[in-house]
Amino acid sequence: MEFHHHHHLLLQNLFNLCPLLSSSAALLFFRKRKKKMDCSICSSMPFILRPPRNTICGTCYEGARNVITLMNKLEIDHHCKSTDKATPAPSSSPNSCKQQPLGNLSKWMTSMKEIEEDLNKKISFLSGLIVAFRDQIHTDIQLKPGNDGPSIPAHGALLAARSEIFRNMLDSDGCKAPPSDTITLSELNTEELESLLEFLYSGNLGWDKLEKHVYSLFLAADKYEIPYLQDFCERYMLSSLNASNVLEILEISDVCSNKALKEIALNFIIRNMEDIVFSPKYEVFAPKNPHLGLQITRAFLMDAKTKRINGV
Repeated sequence: MEFHHHHHLLLQNLFNLCPLLSSSAALLFFRKRKKKMDCSICSSMPFILRPPRNTICGTCYEGARNVITLMNKLEIDHHCKSTDKATPAPSSSPNSCKQQPLGNLSKWMTSMKEIEEDLNKKISFLSGLIVAFRDQIHTDIQLKPGNDGPSIPAHGALLAARSEIFRNMLDSDGCKAPPSDTITLSELNTEELESLLEFLYSGNLGWDKLEKHVYSLFLAADKYEIPYLQDFCERYMLSSLNASNVLEILEISDVCSNKALKEIALNFIIRNMEDIVFSPKYEVFAPKNPHLGLQITRAFLMDAKTKRINGV
C-alpha cells in the first residue's frame, strides 16, 4: 500500500521508538512475515540502495497502529492518574483525559530546543570573560610561571571565585596592597599556566591542550582545589586510558589521593599485566614508585587467588 510522504516519516519515527517496548513485543510488531513485499521499514536491503518507494508491509502497518494505540493508552492512564487528585469540573466528560502523545512529543521537542537556545545564549554571554582575559581588560594581578616565563595578567576576583586557595592567597597580607602584585605558580610552565587560566575563564579547554597538559592541570586542580577541573581532567584520562599511559595515570592518582581513578588504573594493569610489566616504561616507573610496584604485585596476586577460588 502507498502512503503519503509524511505518513512514511511518521511510521519511521514510530519504528525508531520501538526500543521503548519490550524486545519481544518489538519483534512481534515489526517482524517481516511476507517476504514478497518490498517494505520500506523492515526490508533487509540497505536504505541507500533501495528505490525511493514508500511501501510498507501489512505487519509493519499493524505494528505502527499498535504502537500508536499503546502510546495513547499510556498517555491517557498517566493523565487520568494525575487528575484523579483534583476535583473534577462539572462539565468534565469521559473523553476529557484523552491526550495526543505525538502532540506532546512535539511540545517537548520544542521545549528542549528553546532550552538549548537559551543555554547557547548563556554560553555566549559568559564567553565575555575569556575575551576580558585575552584582551587584558582591567586586569589587576599578575601570575608568573615557574620557568621564568613572562607574567600573565589576570583578574583577582575571578581567581578567588574559582578557587578557595587562590582566594586565601589574595586575601593574605602580602597580596592586599598594590593591584600589581604577582603570584608565582612554580609548578606550572608558561603553556600550562595559560591553559589553566583559559579553563578558569571559560570552563573548557581544547583537546589538543588537554592532551598535552592533562597531568599538570590535574595536579594543579588538586593543589588549588578546583573540583570542576579535576572532573574534567579525570574524564579525559579515563576515556584515553591505555597500556601506554596507565602507569602515569596510576602515579598521578596516587599523588592526588584519587582512590576511584587509582582503582581503575590498577584493574587495567592487572588485566594487561604482561604487556605493562615487561614494557620499557615500567622499568622507569618501578624504581621511582616502589610502593606502587608493590601494590600492583599484591593486586595481581589477590586477583589470581580470587580466580582460583571461583574456578575461573
